[in-house]
Amino acid sequence: MAETDSGLARRLATETGRLLVRVRPGNGDRTAQIFLAAQLAEHRPDDAVLSEEAPDDLRRLTADRVWIIDPLDGSREYAEPGRTDWAVHVALWERGELVAGAVALPAHRPKPRVPYRRPRIVVSRTRPPAFARQVAEAIGGVLVPMGSAGAKAMAVVRGEADAYLHAGGMYEWDSAAPVHVARAAGLHASRADGRPLHYNQPDPWLPDLLICRPELAGVLT
Repeated sequence: MAETDSGLARRLATETGRLLVRVRPGNGDRTAQIFLAAQLAEHRPDDAVLSEEAPDDLRRLTADRVWIIDPLDGSREYAEPGRTDWAVHVALWERGELVAGAVALPAHRPKPRVPYRRPRIVVSRTRPPAFARQVAEAIGGVLVPMGSAGAKAMAVVRGEADAYLHAGGMYEWDSAAPVHVARAAGLHASRADGRPLHYNQPDPWLPDLLICRPELAGVLT
């Protein structure tokens, strides 16, 4: 039986993550890009690819299917010994929608869930939004700094956080796979003001992002 797009996304994210663990602290970005590009060329040769680590091939703009990948999300954290908040993103956009995606956290170790009464909002450890503290105060929440976008989004998926709020800009490959996984888990995902997210755009820049529990969406947008 042919491998499904979802199965391929999961496998490639997982295998890329294992490869990154083996070569760490080497040039993970290039190593992961070479591996993913080769795999997609072999298994989905007719699809276009948008990657952080490759020149933008604008033929993707007329393609029906585009893989949006970040071979190593959180390069800064990957380079720091002992950090676990880095990820691999593999997503598939098809005719206007994200239809498959996977996020691998190769260095993550599961933590026991601890009940927390105040909403936890994960933000960038290096570029937290200026208004995030105001948002947290407005809902009685607390900010939790963390590394890669994938790590932050998966913290919400796993219930270790309640929302992920980002402003100041990111690229499509930073959020495509996390957004697909978050939505599949029943979470809300949108622009910070509630507007829809659009992918495979001529300019892959995204100004902001919100991923949160559905009941918080009306409060945070």
